[in-house]
Amino acid sequence: MITITDKTLKDLEFNTILETVASSCTTENGKEKAMNIAPFKNDTELMLALKQTSEYVSSFDNNNALPNHGFESITNEIKFLSIEDSYLEAPAFRKISNISDTANTLIKFLEKFEEYYPSLYKRALDVEYTKEIVKSIDKVIDKYGEIKDNASPELEVIRKEMNVVKTKINQSFAMALSQYNGLGYLDDIKESVVENRRVLAVLAMYRRKVKGTIMGSSKTGSITYIEPEATLRYSRELNNYEYEEKEEIKRILKQLSDIIRPFVPLLQEYQEFLTDIDVVSGKAKYARRINGLLPKITSEKRIFFREAFHPILYLNNKLKKKETYPQTIELTPDNRIIVISGPNAGGKSITLKTIGLLQLMLQCGLLIPVHERSETFLFDRILTDIGDNQSIENHLSTYSYRLKNMNYFLRKCNDKTLFLIDEFGTGSDPELGGALAETFLEEFYNREAFGIITTHYTNLKMLANELPFATNANMLFDEKSLEPMYKLILGQAGSSFTFEVAQKNGIPFGLINRAKKKIEKGKVRFDKTIANLQKERSKLEKTSQTLKEEEGKAREESKKMESINSKIQQKLESYQELYDSNQRLIYMGQKLDDISEKYFNNKNKKELIGEFLRMVEIENSKRKKLTTKEKKAKEVVQKKVVAEVKEKVEEIRKEKKEKKIKEQSVVKPKAIIRIGDRVRMIDGKAVGTLDSIEKNKATVNYGIFTSKVDLDSLELVEAIKKK
Repeated sequence: MITITDKTLKDLEFNTILETVASSCTTENGKEKAMNIAPFKNDTELMLALKQTSEYVSSFDNNNALPNHGFESITNEIKFLSIEDSYLEAPAFRKISNISDTANTLIKFLEKFEEYYPSLYKRALDVEYTKEIVKSIDKVIDKYGEIKDNASPELEVIRKEMNVVKTKINQSFAMALSQYNGLGYLDDIKESVVENRRVLAVLAMYRRKVKGTIMGSSKTGSITYIEPEATLRYSRELNNYEYEEKEEIKRILKQLSDIIRPFVPLLQEYQEFLTDIDVVSGKAKYARRINGLLPKITSEKRIFFREAFHPILYLNNKLKKKETYPQTIELTPDNRIIVISGPNAGGKSITLKTIGLLQLMLQCGLLIPVHERSETFLFDRILTDIGDNQSIENHLSTYSYRLKNMNYFLRKCNDKTLFLIDEFGTGSDPELGGALAETFLEEFYNREAFGIITTHYTNLKMLANELPFATNANMLFDEKSLEPMYKLILGQAGSSFTFEVAQKNGIPFGLINRAKKKIEKGKVRFDKTIANLQKERSKLEKTSQTLKEEEGKAREESKKMESINSKIQQKLESYQELYDSNQRLIYMGQKLDDISEKYFNNKNKKELIGEFLRMVEIENSKRKKLTTKEKKAKEVVQKKVVAEVKEKVEEIRKEKKEKKIKEQSVVKPKAIIRIGDRVRMIDGKAVGTLDSIEKNKATVNYGIFTSKVDLDSLELVEAIKKK
């Protein structure tokens, strides 16, 4: 049987979790029930609750979201109906109808989507589906909570007569209003309402001239409110009908109460069912906020929480936009006790509380923020000794209180217990208290209990190192800054960094050395060795992290290179195909040129046609007949390749053009041209001799002919040799 004490719930701040869950519920009943969530006594019921929450979480992401399950509490209505001969008012029946309809809708929905929500459907099976309550109420009461006119034949007749009388009242009042207003007896407001009756606002001086009953007067006394005599007669008749209506409604409500009274147990079930679903929804919404899930529950004794977050710390840090560091921890029969040591403010207590709180939440039916491959065992007891345990009420010191707590541990601890002790052994003389703590630890170990303890005591670290199924652990610290890194490292005890932290906080070096001399050298050396080991571990962690990052970058670069190589290979193949295709076209062009030249010489048309047809036949023999689909695919590839080639050619042309413009823009000193020099036109190729120059016009002799051109359009090819 599972038993978890209130002290454990308090130590692990479980009430804070419940407050957050309750705030996510939509009904007051749900919020109240959420605040009373407690560890399940039965494993079967616990697993059902966990699966229900897990199924509700899944509804957030699928297309079959659960319908509305909110309701107004009918606790008082149920109590009242349980009294014999009592009856409810109309609005109360409307609430009962709504809760019945909501429950029935949800039952039918879960029946339809049983495949998605098997555990929630199992809960719905405990509740009877019936439309009788809704039908009975809907016959009598409308959706606004008013009695319908046709609730009974008698009521229908009474209300018809009342409407006739009301019409007469209005008609008679309108006549009196018109009459006395014409006579000038009425005030500017003309009429008012007194005691739910229409009255004339008569000027006080004319009150004796108006026939009717005085119903009152204004504060100043200048106006008298009078109900006209004709209207008064009909008002009395209306009062009689109103009394009859009231009595008939009372009779109808009594009759309806008698019809609904046998359904009181079912109404209680409906409310309980909807409350349970509301609590499940609150748990699911909370799970979504903390990224909670259902880890594997194993029958084998083991805790393996991978990447576990403390939910309260996670939500607080999220609000502050601070990072929360997850922890991974494992307890097995071969490693059932972990002793965490190291300096304060390193995260030892948070790690211990994280494991305890997550295990407690799970055993209360709440999903927890861990990696999906985590798994755990269900413990019969979770024992805790956390925080300052000085009891003012019982006049007990911290140490006395802790001893009393240890006595309870010794009575209850067995092989299905998870114990969590923070700062084990403190509160007494370090030598004597440490020895007693060591004895307690040995006892818990021999009983095969699972546990996590935090301590500064060297003897407990040494004991954990000696016991085969226990292990030391420490919280990683930066070796230079001595700042915590909030990462649990198993297999090695942690140094308290007592002297290092003191030095960092400005304590003079001389005082620290004097303090070292006051204690045994062996202890100093032991603590220093542990500190050095932790520093080395920290360096290794950083190196390992750097190597992982480098490996990741190298892997990404390798993937990029593979992708680039693949693309280059595809382009080469495409260019090869285009090249082969162009070579064939060049060959055909040459062949066609040969045939054309032959025809030019012999003018033999028959031979020309024969040669041309032979060439076509040879080319067609090489062609493969393609389907329409293959042709289209080939055309697409060719177009793509041609487009790429054109793009490249355009780029090359553009580069050449830019280069030429750049070269032209560089101004070179122009050579002086003299008669007899060999020259040519700047844009031409023909070379001639400069014969004469007249008024910036030059005569160039090309041998066969001469030409007159602008002197500026010529460039020097070869200067005349001087003799």
